[in-house]
Amino acid sequence: MATTKTSTVGKKGAVHLPARLRRRFGIAEGTKVIAEECANGILIRPASGAESETYAPERQAEFLLSTAVDAKDYAKAVQIVRKMGLDPIRIRHRKPRGA
Repeated sequence: MATTKTSTVGKKGAVHLPARLRRRFGIAEGTKVIAEECANGILIRPASGAESETYAPERQAEFLLSTAVDAKDYAKAVQIVRKMGLDPIRIRHRKPRGA
């Protein structure tokens, strides 16, 4: 059963997690966590043992634009890139046929 508890954001964005949840997910002082943007808000979870690569926003935009499969998908990628604050025209990428 999911637990809901209200926390307050402190200095420098610090969020205090309930002790029960820290124990359940093995989060102690110094544990690395990942904060992900989700449809309903922010998901905070323990980082896995292996570090993942971090890509610059421009590289993320290149991936989004270059992996579009058709004109509709490319239009969605352009919207996302613009929301990232980047100009799709200035991002080196490959357009799909018909886009």
